[in-house]
Amino acid sequence: MDFQTPFDSAYKTLSAPWFIGGPQPAVVDLEREGWITGSVLDAGCGMGEHTIHLARLGYEVLGVDFSSPAVEAARGNAARQGVAARFEVADVLDLADRDRFDTVVDSALFHVFGPAERDAYTRSLHAVCRAGAYVHVLALSDVEPGLGPQISDSAIRDAFRDGWVLEDLRPSSYRVIVGPEDGDRLNLTAGQPADMTAWLARARKS
Repeated sequence: MDFQTPFDSAYKTLSAPWFIGGPQPAVVDLEREGWITGSVLDAGCGMGEHTIHLARLGYEVLGVDFSSPAVEAARGNAARQGVAARFEVADVLDLADRDRFDTVVDSALFHVFGPAERDAYTRSLHAVCRAGAYVHVLALSDVEPGLGPQISDSAIRDAFRDGWVLEDLRPSSYRVIVGPEDGDRLNLTAGQPADMTAWLARARKS
């Protein structure tokens, strides 16, 4: 029997709050503000919304995810939209043998890791980033009740110590579609989009 993670099941059934049908507004704003440049890695690409968005704008971008069903879904998503986007199954904790990138976009991946995994992740990103490359992390915040795993700002600071300069870390938001159980718990309307508190970090490879 094939091993299935909860993420595999979510991508097979398309039943997760992060399926909002497009890129996160915070990531769209990063691009508009000029913070995404050169070759781009979309780490933990999921359905590929950010890879597709950036590819449509002309960026050289690769979306990677550990979940095979996620990559399958992302490729189908890109095909339906007529966008030539690249996706690969990959372990983001071990990217050392891959191409080098100028920008990394991480939308809601960082916060699923524990401390040891976060350290392995930032080392892996360091190996595939060119000198001066930027990593942008959008992660669910533990400041108030929310959905799924949440982290503190100190967890981000700790992970981007060695080999990085953490240039910015500020409150932001992460958009979700609220499920019935979470709607009741958070006093939100089920089936509707809602913005959860998040951190937006910018780290530069030193």
